[in-house]
Amino acid sequence: MINKLAQVTLAFWIMKICATTLGETAGDLLSMTFKVGYGMSSLILISLFLGTLIIQLLSKEFSPIKYWAVILATSTAGTTMSDFMDRSLGLGYAKGSLILVFLLIIILFIWYRKEKSLSVTQINSRNGELFYWTAILFSNTLGTALGDFLADDSGLGFSGGAILIGSLLILIVLAYFFTAVSRIFLFWTAFILTRPFGATFGDLLMKPYEKGGFNFGTIGSSVFLFTILLVLVIIATIRNKALKKSNDQNSLT
Repeated sequence: MINKLAQVTLAFWIMKICATTLGETAGDLLSMTFKVGYGMSSLILISLFLGTLIIQLLSKEFSPIKYWAVILATSTAGTTMSDFMDRSLGLGYAKGSLILVFLLIIILFIWYRKEKSLSVTQINSRNGELFYWTAILFSNTLGTALGDFLADDSGLGFSGGAILIGSLLILIVLAYFFTAVSRIFLFWTAFILTRPFGATFGDLLMKPYEKGGFNFGTIGSSVFLFTILLVLVIIATIRNKALKKSNDQNSLT
């Protein structure tokens, strides 16, 4: 199998934050603004996730559009899944977060036992792909619950939660450049934390002024973020095609 994962660069993390923030606003748009409900929204978005995942799995090569479509689907599904657990089932943000942490650890443990690696730069088996995307789905769901906990239950508010998570992400960057901490550990920690950062930032965009937000609403925020992500995906697609063309020319020579 050809590796079909995006390279983990600065652009990757910018697109990840955009996708996770859009996942928060789009998930709330469906469940609350359109009044579909958390349970039905979760079923709809999980179906969307499975559809994009099948397309990604059947793909023969890396495609930024397909890859980021799955990331976005996990973000929106993670939002409604978390809300369903925490609100509809009444588990609460703290208990929901602990359950999701436990589930994610189990997924990563089984993945390592089966594949002998948690690499996120080179996955060359179908099982590895499935573990990768399952871990991403649950990490995004965890991120939503954690972000809601920080914004609501902790007393930090939307801006305070975003500042705290942003500070932790800066520490991860410093650890990456100045320590020998496992790169895989840092990746998954950053991947999880960018979700609550996106969630709190999404709430900051959507909520009214009196609640400390920018009052963009779910529709305005979703359109704004989707536009940014679309532009970045188009740029990534153009660069990927140029790189592929260059590699093909080099292989002929």
